[in-house]
Amino acid sequence: MPVVVAGTRLFTHGGSYMLHVRGRWGLIAAAIIVAASALGLVAAESAVAAGPIASGTSCVADATTGCLQGKVVDDNRNPVAGAKVTVTSPSAATGSSKTAKDGSFFFAVTEAGAYQVALDPSSLPTGVTPKTPTLTVTVELSNITPAGFALNGHAKGSTSHAAASVSFWQLLGQQFSQGLLLGLLLALAAIGLSLIYGTTGLSNFAHSEQITLGGFLAWVFAVQLGLNIVVSAVIVIALTSLSGYLQDKLIWGPLRKRGLGLTQLMVVTIGLSLALEYVFQLIFGARVYPVATDLELNTGPLNITPTAYWSMLVSIVVLALVGLALTFSRLGRATRAVADNRALAAASGIDVERVIRIVWIVSTGLAGLSGVLYALVNGGVYWLTGAQLLLLVFAAVTLGGIGTAFGALVGSLIIGVVANVSTLFIPQDLKYATGLVILIVVLLVRPQGILGRRERVG
Repeated sequence: MPVVVAGTRLFTHGGSYMLHVRGRWGLIAAAIIVAASALGLVAAESAVAAGPIASGTSCVADATTGCLQGKVVDDNRNPVAGAKVTVTSPSAATGSSKTAKDGSFFFAVTEAGAYQVALDPSSLPTGVTPKTPTLTVTVELSNITPAGFALNGHAKGSTSHAAASVSFWQLLGQQFSQGLLLGLLLALAAIGLSLIYGTTGLSNFAHSEQITLGGFLAWVFAVQLGLNIVVSAVIVIALTSLSGYLQDKLIWGPLRKRGLGLTQLMVVTIGLSLALEYVFQLIFGARVYPVATDLELNTGPLNITPTAYWSMLVSIVVLALVGLALTFSRLGRATRAVADNRALAAASGIDVERVIRIVWIVSTGLAGLSGVLYALVNGGVYWLTGAQLLLLVFAAVTLGGIGTAFGALVGSLIIGVVANVSTLFIPQDLKYATGLVILIVVLLVRPQGILGRRERVG
């Protein structure tokens, strides 16, 4: 079940599996994932906490460690620093810590089970008492467990932040900003999908698994190996780009040379998508792996977390660079020429196969980056992360005009906003279904999409 902690979605699932694959591509694809996963598992086995309960200023959940963390705030919702928090494990081991300036506390534990978390009333400011001095929480390894304390009364000098009623328009603004973030992340994947279709005519249903791969690799490098998230993202982009090169080198290039029709190739992408999904499940199981392990509060004009702001900035910069490259670079002009008319592009001296190969590399790299950022802002990644987004990505590409990169960007922003705003009227779990509704409406009203060109059939 998902748990929302300070604007971050967390999950608790479990499972462990073995892997067996056949075929040349299956072995190569699995080798990349298994190698990275092995590094992560080795790091996880060697990362043993100093004791059964260790306090600190942060906590990273991994295979041997669970995080118990939270905040202490007064009735004005201001943080209380210096409050003593004591944690007792199922085996009666104890650990204590004082809250930081922002009222936060962190405990890393190496034993799963029910923990007692106690707040010492004598450590609180005068006139302030805990509403509930003792909490019982269940901690699982590899997961983050929240345990916050609310207080009666407030410290001297505390600023009132009394909760006010939230109007419909405020909720609309919050959902719009969340939708804008989702749209930018969808755009990274949708542009790649649109470029592949534009240059090859192939609707690649396995494109969503590059998103999942990006998220899992981010967990391996950033959480398990402890690398900086920027360094991890660069490595992930390189590996997912390599997977795109291998796909075109070993599968799509040879199939194109054999003259297979687009319908046959599309069926292959569906099979590859299903195969990769279950490879992910066999390796990682069904639980969600957190990439962002710090508690963050929504803030700023868009009321989203700081990580979400950075993700939006990175998405905008990357999308702008892709747009400039397609518009002004020699390769970009060649790509657009191949998308417009492959035969004419080949006749004019453009190496069509080389352009297609580069498109696969760039497209899968963008999808991998999308997976990294999506895992960061949504708390984690699991084996069906990409599959959940596939319908929204296809709806975005279709709405904007399939085969047009700039149309994919416009479509993604619209789909992201509409999907999130729809949760004001429908249950949260149904927001992904809005992509299907938009897809049907667009095909009925304007089949070529917003920026697509009308084509004559027959």
